[in-house]
Amino acid sequence: MSLTPGGISYDLYGPEGAPALLFINSIGVTRELWDRQRPAFEPSYRVIQYDARGHGRSSVPPGPYTIALLAQDALAILDAEKITSAHVCAISLGGLTGLWLSIHAPERVSSLVLANTGARIGSIDSWTARIALVRQSGMTAVADLAIPLWFTDAFRAREPETVQQFRAMIESCPVEGYLGCCAALRDEDLRESVASIGCPLMAVAGRHDRATAPELLDFVHERLPRSRLVTLDAAHISNVEQDAAFTAALSTFLAAHA
Repeated sequence: MSLTPGGISYDLYGPEGAPALLFINSIGVTRELWDRQRPAFEPSYRVIQYDARGHGRSSVPPGPYTIALLAQDALAILDAEKITSAHVCAISLGGLTGLWLSIHAPERVSSLVLANTGARIGSIDSWTARIALVRQSGMTAVADLAIPLWFTDAFRAREPETVQQFRAMIESCPVEGYLGCCAALRDEDLRESVASIGCPLMAVAGRHDRATAPELLDFVHERLPRSRLVTLDAAHISNVEQDAAFTAALSTFLAAHA
């Protein structure tokens, strides 16, 4: 485990000097989100998994946070490891972070995979309501709300232990960190900037995703004619629910843009 000067905790896997693959998380989870993908890429890539500001083993500074701040945390990891640019694979909140990087620091992003996300997620009202829920009822209430959105009924029946692991991640997430990232989601809207992205891009939507409906990624895909759109039979956490299909799509995409 390594730490940036700002207290962002990350792990490195794979050979030094190999092309970098940076995984960026959704809100409320830890770096273990990507454990099902790592074995496929560790032999050929310098894989980076990290905990977002306010989550897991990273520092929990007072909020509110911004997407720009979360993106600077990602850049701090690349800087610490002297990585000029990385392939970025990001989901949900991480997708907004990846979009920001592609727009504002394009030289650092070799390619971008956006999963279960959008250029605008939710609304001011919806995130204000989420913040109020956390302050009133804590992270257990968030878990009760999130788990049915994150995984389909079929997956929850098929892998109850996995679902419980994700519930535990949510319930153990520091309140201050979660609220800080809620504020970042509340305040960011990149819809007007998406068309400026120049790197190769693949969007991965979940057919049953009610947290970030597939239409949000349709919006991005339609504005980037060279982008690729993949739709998986999953809810919000598609890289876990359809891990084999997600990994195969990511592998094909990276091989085409090595």
